[in-house]
Amino acid sequence: MKQFFLVLSLSIFCLSPSFAQQHSGSQLEWYTDLAKAYQKSKATNKPIFGFFTGSDWCGWCHKLQADVFNKPAFVKWAKDKVILLELDFPRRKQLPAELAQQNNSLQQAFQVQGFPTIWIFTAAQDQATQKFSLTPFGSLGYPAGSEVGKEEVKFLNDANAILSKVTVAK
Repeated sequence: MKQFFLVLSLSIFCLSPSFAQQHSGSQLEWYTDLAKAYQKSKATNKPIFGFFTGSDWCGWCHKLQADVFNKPAFVKWAKDKVILLELDFPRRKQLPAELAQQNNSLQQAFQVQGFPTIWIFTAAQDQATQKFSLTPFGSLGYPAGSEVGKEEVKFLNDANAILSKVTVAK
């Protein structure tokens, strides 16, 4: 399995005041800080679901949230299977410098070129250097070709196919 190495310092991201948030209409906990998502992933033995989005400009990102993320089937699946990490690239608001740096580093590591993109991955942290190594298992986008009104069904089938390849270190 291909493994990515990412130079991120834990101390930088612990400075970010917003490490988890709730999206409107959702009962899900979305982290914005990789270090916090990693800690939760490690504690729960679940992979990270990294959602690359343009929250204030990306129409397909909003459509994915409405058609998939806000559906009860996805909410249940996400609570049971993954740790949610939102990696935002807004145009009309400015992120804190540390958060923007983290998101850009992850965008480069996963070679994300369009939005929305989701990567399911695990992370490991070197205790001496505080750097993360990332193991990607697969990526998703808007579930093209799905039956209208049942987009979450195709999305979850595709996500489960990726999860079948995941191994989380204990």
